[in-house]
Amino acid sequence: MQSDGVIERYAIRGAVEAAFYLEPVSTLDVDIFVAFQPEPGRLIINPTAIFEYLIAGGYKSEGEYFLIGGWPVQFLPPTSPLVEEALQSAIEMDVEGIPARVFTAEHLAAIALQTGRAKDKARLLQFVEAGALNPETFQTVLTQHAMIGLWDRFQRTFLES
Repeated sequence: MQSDGVIERYAIRGAVEAAFYLEPVSTLDVDIFVAFQPEPGRLIINPTAIFEYLIAGGYKSEGEYFLIGGWPVQFLPPTSPLVEEALQSAIEMDVEGIPARVFTAEHLAAIALQTGRAKDKARLLQFVEAGALNPETFQTVLTQHAMIGLWDRFQRTFLES
């Protein structure tokens, strides 16, 4: 889709992406964040071009997902300035010989901290324990998004004896 001009920037996020940095975990779907371009004169994004492209390629939709390679795939817009920055800073990784863009470990960890669900806290703990984060880069992301207080609380709760 990117090479055909349907989308500009994208990045895979979630359990599939975390597997680039951590031990793989089971997941049922793939989330792909896309930099949607609003139509001129409109504030609301329109994913129609993506849907038309996939349907023309023979992919079937199932609810909010498209089945691609046997996986339910959901295309999402960035949901916060942190996710927008993560999308802009995404790096290229190799997936079975195919280049794919993924969020950096530091952005994934910061998003998990910001989201704050139990599974996100567990994933953040995995990032810390695996040594998958560059401490300086992670601190920069946290500072830029006013998350130092959240991080301090997380450390007191989960990392201090």
